[in-house]
Amino acid sequence: MDTWLIVVIVVFVLLDLLAIGGWIATRRRTRAGEAALLATVASVNDALAAAHAQDKGWEPARLQDAAKAAFAERHPGVEPDALQLVHVDDRPGIEHDRAVFKVVAGGAEHELVLGRDGDAWITVEA
Repeated sequence: MDTWLIVVIVVFVLLDLLAIGGWIATRRRTRAGEAALLATVASVNDALAAAHAQDKGWEPARLQDAAKAAFAERHPGVEPDALQLVHVDDRPGIEHDRAVFKVVAGGAEHELVLGRDGDAWITVEA
């Protein structure tokens, strides 16, 4: 076998090994990101449950409905593909309460921040 053929085969094998290593590293990063998101969602669910126990204004269905209405107001005619509560800020009283949603619609991600106005949830600036 010629030397140049051996060199070509070795180079191809090394490139394949590098590609496989990169693929494995990417999968690990993706799994770590998914785990972090699941931990965040679990934390938010715990905070929501605690807030709900203290204040009926944090009812999950009511909060989801308010987020859908607020998104529809800001983006008329666009239906959200996914609506996920990602942060709960339940401070003493109700005037400083905040709920942050991640909304996926039409392939784009939007952040929606709701605040309390009496018993109603309204859109506020982040």
